[in-house]
Amino acid sequence: MRNVIALTLTPLALVAASPALAASGGKFMALDNTDFVVLLAFILFVGILLAVKVPALLSKQLDDRAEGIRKELDEARALREEAQTILASYERKQREVQDQADRIVAAAREDATAAAAQAKEDLATSIARRLAVAEEQIASAEASAVKEVRDQAIEIAVAVADDVIAKQLSAADANKLIDAAIADVDAKLH
Repeated sequence: MRNVIALTLTPLALVAASPALAASGGKFMALDNTDFVVLLAFILFVGILLAVKVPALLSKQLDDRAEGIRKELDEARALREEAQTILASYERKQREVQDQADRIVAAAREDATAAAAQAKEDLATSIARRLAVAEEQIASAEASAVKEVRDQAIEIAVAVADDVIAKQLSAADANKLIDAAIADVDAKLH
């Protein structure tokens, strides 16, 4: 690399010095010629840079920088791939959660439908029970009313019969009927 730089700088220095050589009238290589001194200083400066291996250092720094950039790019690629993997994982999880939510909603709808059907059945059963109880109460009230009417009819018939018998029956016949009734009750009780 040093040879390439030296070969490039030498013709460049000669080309740059040729106008100064023409201006000074041919005494270009004298130390009192400032152009020559500047050229020598420049060549000395370039030589010192080459001796200290500045181009190699610059090349090494550029290579190190390029390697650092390459590592950063590789790391960025790895991070990107990892991020894509994580994104795919989250998208998959989101789909799973969405599917689970859909299943939960469907199950809730089925449960609500079943609960509504059960509530209808329970209501129908309750109405049927209440109707049966009401019919029993009506039948009981009807039987009670019929019994009450019979009891009153019996009381009225007994009262009328008592009046009729009392008017037509003599005291001796009444005593015979009382004795017969007592004997009848006594026979039924024992």
